[in-house]
Amino acid sequence: MKKLFSGLGRKIVYLLILGLFMGILNYSLISWLTSKENSFEINDVPEKKVALVLGTSEFLKNGSTNLYFKFRVEAVARLWKAGKIKYVLVSGDNSKKDYDEPSAMKEALIERGVPANRIVLDYAGFRTLDSVVRAKEVFGQDDILIVSQQFHVERALILADFKGIEAYGYNAVDVEVYSGFKTKVREYFARIKLWLDLVVGVDPKFLGEPVSIP
Repeated sequence: MKKLFSGLGRKIVYLLILGLFMGILNYSLISWLTSKENSFEINDVPEKKVALVLGTSEFLKNGSTNLYFKFRVEAVARLWKAGKIKYVLVSGDNSKKDYDEPSAMKEALIERGVPANRIVLDYAGFRTLDSVVRAKEVFGQDDILIVSQQFHVERALILADFKGIEAYGYNAVDVEVYSGFKTKVREYFARIKLWLDLVVGVDPKFLGEPVSIP
């Protein structure tokens, strides 16, 4: 019995190591595939009608400022001031009355000089997939600029490509490794799930009536 369990244990360890290796390879592959489609340099960014900014909460559970939120809205403000975009589509989660990512981002963008009448809100961006697909299917945009941190932009660009959307990514400043460790681990698994969603053909939770962006 000891030999049996010993052999089984080794196989499980080998499978775990193989799975970890494949996951790391997948993570690197997505970064490589999108390496020419995103940039930190605003001069590299093409002019687009609409920037899709991917939502996140304004504050962390401990009440402190969420730097992912702060850096994303600052990135959008830079694009606006540089004349790279005409509208901002803010897509985030508003599944609860007391939780409204899009409205919080809109307020932060207005404070940074983006006109309110150039900000369009998508309250059903529950996941990155929802945000990207709804940009096309609900808001009629098949040529967009995606704004978020680089790791997030890269995954969104893969989704956009598979959904027939012409997209380029502007990378917001990232959060230093210690503070963003949990997010990076979550991204590792999100990149695996990305392919499963595409293969299975997962749709957004909600679509609804078309919304026109002038």
